[in-house]
Amino acid sequence: MLNSILTTTQSNLSLMEFLLCTGVSVLLGLVLAAIHTYKNHCSRNFVLTLSMLPAIIQTIIMMVNGNLGTGVAVMGAFSLVRFRSLPGNSREIQSVFMAMAIGLATGMGYLGLAVLLLLIAGGMTVLLILIPTNNSDFTERELKVTIPENLDYYGIFDDVFETYVKKYELLKVKTVNMGSLYELQYRVDLKREEQEKAFIDNLRCRNGNLTIVCGRVAREREEL
Repeated sequence: MLNSILTTTQSNLSLMEFLLCTGVSVLLGLVLAAIHTYKNHCSRNFVLTLSMLPAIIQTIIMMVNGNLGTGVAVMGAFSLVRFRSLPGNSREIQSVFMAMAIGLATGMGYLGLAVLLLLIAGGMTVLLILIPTNNSDFTERELKVTIPENLDYYGIFDDVFETYVKKYELLKVKTVNMGSLYELQYRVDLKREEQEKAFIDNLRCRNGNLTIVCGRVAREREEL
């Protein structure tokens, strides 16, 4: 099962062997793309790239098999791609390396190994995604409240926070509108997500109906 199906040299590669390896590469690429899109937002172009990358790598490996000079030249050409592309997040990098590994395996004829690798890595990816995590991401908010300059902001919203918020933290204070107003920036964790409107309404009564901005906390993009 884990042995290579290629029994001939590069110069004597048969059409059936090439078509079989290419078909398996495309099929595994499609499965990898489906795993990558599971509970994940990505562009259509990236999904297309993941689907076709194993077949492209497999063809290159078949062409340079046994030729050291050509292999070094191809490696140098692929290294230039890094400087012409945007950095991706950790999951995108994982999927790209998986596609390359599948292409390398199928390019050397190890079709069973490529399938087994995708089953193990893909299964672990889906399993880790399904493991429940802390749902505080859904209730955490970044809150910006504008108040008049003559209003002492220390502890002004404590009673409102105790009613609607599990925990809160004042991150920073800055002056706006040429110093005539203060903008308070908080990190709050709501007790119930559906109480957000009532929470804002109570803040409006306290700050004189000035501007209030309440939104989801921006997560940093994980880049490698």
